[in-house]
Amino acid sequence: MQASATITVKATAEEVAALWHDVERFPAFMTHLEEVSVSGDGRSHWVATAPADSRIEWDAEVTEDVPAERMSWRSMDGASLPNTGSVRWTRAPGARGTEVHVDLSYDPPAGAAGAAVAKLFGEEPNQQLRDDLRRFKQLLETGEIARSDSTPSGVRARTSMAHAAQPGRHEQEASR
Repeated sequence: MQASATITVKATAEEVAALWHDVERFPAFMTHLEEVSVSGDGRSHWVATAPADSRIEWDAEVTEDVPAERMSWRSMDGASLPNTGSVRWTRAPGARGTEVHVDLSYDPPAGAAGAAVAKLFGEEPNQQLRDDLRRFKQLLETGEIARSDSTPSGVRARTSMAHAAQPGRHEQEASR
């Protein structure tokens, strides 16, 4: 399966790349990640949720890292989720910040059957990636991720079914 997404962030490429390199913070904006730990030398260990409340784990390594320009990675041999990916940071037109371009490729657990099950659970990879990048943008630009009424205490939604963040009921009533 492949997924690609792009978003414009109001920050320099250096600021965007710095947050992207802090992979241990990825679970804050990537809803399916439970934990990422850095083991050094460009390597890290990843734990994610999968359909039917299962968990998958893999080790990854950075294969290319050009400061504030691009980064690529791949999973290590034996990964339960074999994957590769890259991110590029380019100057946005009109001095609007930095465009973040992400491309992922992975083999879902149980192959094509696993991919079909994931889509049945509303976990379409391109939409997931777009949602994750929106949360990445919020985290970088504001220092936090806005939560909607469906997740007021900050519980991470497992699908992209949450609606846009709005003032809470008590704030709406106070403004009337």
